[in-house]
Amino acid sequence: MKKLEGKIAVITGGSSGIGLATAKRFVEEGAHVVITGRREKELKEAAAFIMKNVTTVVGDVSLLEDLDRLYAVVKEKYGHIDILFANAGAGTIAPLAVATEAHFDQTFDVNVKGLFFTVQKALPLSKTAVRSS
Repeated sequence: MKKLEGKIAVITGGSSGIGLATAKRFVEEGAHVVITGRREKELKEAAAFIMKNVTTVVGDVSLLEDLDRLYAVVKEKYGHIDILFANAGAGTIAPLAVATEAHFDQTFDVNVKGLFFTVQKALPLSKTAVRSS
């Protein structure tokens, strides 16, 4: 039996780079993966590369409504999440002396806010999440 046989994995930033390589490997190990990214064309190409057991959801992790839509798809199709890889990240390359508030906000919104709410909104679908009252 493969290591991830029957597991459900959600990977943000799954259309390229480390996210795509991870999704491909998880499928090779038996998982079903849900990948998300901001560009539909790249997600379709990623799904073709992975070839099987992949669902794509277009979305931006910095937008809470996109995360809600992602997890609605996961809940409807699979009912739960076994693995969450909050991989999405962004940044604008600009020298510190000329970086603007917009540069900072975009980086913070994806890398901090997006990460926080990606994990928080996944908790109700996680079978192993620790819940406090």
